[in-house]
Amino acid sequence: MHLLSFHTGGSDTPRLGARSGERVADLAALAAAAGAELPGDLAALIRAGEPALSTARALLAGAPADAWLPISRVTLRAPLRPGKIVGVGLNYVEHVEESHRSLDTERELPDRPVLFGKPATAVTGPGGPILHNADLTKQLDWECELAVVIGQAARRVTEAEALRHVFGYSIVNDISARDQRRSGQWFFSKGQDSYCPFGPVVVTADEIPDPQNLDLSLKVNGVTKQDSNTRHMLFGIARLIADISSGMTLEPGDVIATGSPSGVGAGLVPPQFLQPGDVVEATVERIGTLANPVVDARGHEARDHGELAGA
Repeated sequence: MHLLSFHTGGSDTPRLGARSGERVADLAALAAAAGAELPGDLAALIRAGEPALSTARALLAGAPADAWLPISRVTLRAPLRPGKIVGVGLNYVEHVEESHRSLDTERELPDRPVLFGKPATAVTGPGGPILHNADLTKQLDWECELAVVIGQAARRVTEAEALRHVFGYSIVNDISARDQRRSGQWFFSKGQDSYCPFGPVVVTADEIPDPQNLDLSLKVNGVTKQDSNTRHMLFGIARLIADISSGMTLEPGDVIATGSPSGVGAGLVPPQFLQPGDVVEATVERIGTLANPVVDARGHEARDHGELAGA
């Protein structure tokens, strides 16, 4: 299933939906019509586990044609607000080289995953603005990444067990203010509001049997900047889950952003960075495209924080 969060013109309240092609079904409405019980949002659906997923699949299988809305009639939001977002740095070999050259990171390949955090307040959904605040950065950069959404709590799991804890997969664009790295620390550089575009859907794990063989790419204003495949990860998803869970419990709805391939703006010659008016499109095979405009933060007033956080 391709699960998402959306609202229609009549309400700003996000609803749980499923996507098929260019159509969206309202799962809450289907459940109500069928007299079935189903959580009303994706985070709750993940926590409810396989019984809720089975109900959702059955509802979609029996959905009448008029239960589907054209996607043009809905507004997509971030699929969910993660409990925590664990970022992975330097996880593609070519990105390690370009980061050493342009960002003064270590030349050697890391011997264990390089981890950092992004707060949930950094999340923005499909079409949501990436805020460019020129008072804080002149080096706003992009990073297309496969996102792993945790389904079952993982604590001290082995690599062999790790993928059983995955609910599904999505896309994260790990936006970074390169000139806001502080004493080598990335939290403020990568954690500001809108610096975690997330979506447009979460594809359940059964539909992506091999997450280590997915093409991923990124365009800025229609020009390809990144083009790679998840098979080039230095540390695969199972290794990442085992490593993170060795000392940190991963809970249902947590997200792991698995790292960026080469082609970031800081690594180009000359360097290129995002500016207001740009449109960034991150694409991952079998999931879709996550598109976001860059806007001037100093002139932008969000309706409320939910516009950014997908709440």
